Amino acid sequence: MSQSDFTADTLLQSISRNQLQEPPMFKVILLNDDFTPMEFVIDTLIRFFDKSIDDATQIMLNVHLKGMGVCGVYTRDIAETKVMQVNRHARTHQHPLQCRMEKN
Repeated sequence: MSQSDFTADTLLQSISRNQLQEPPMFKVILLNDDFTPMEFVIDTLIRFFDKSIDDATQIMLNVHLKGMGVCGVYTRDIAETKVMQVNRHARTHQHPLQCRMEKN
């Protein structure tokens, strides 16, 4: 197809077929364990997820009482980075805290 073959209609059809889609989103989740101190979990939520003390406390209670808590919902790259940062931070401080991600 040459450039002269493009009309406004064919250009609009091409654009509508190729419209950008929203990227898939992923939940970042903390998992409960019997050893990581609650204060460490709260600090982690504030440090890596920019949570307020009240929000961090609520998420920590969900982790403690329900076995897991959602820290946030992000695009794949950001979620992977946050999971890696939290897991590394926990290991550095010798805590078994685990973080994972799952499709939203």
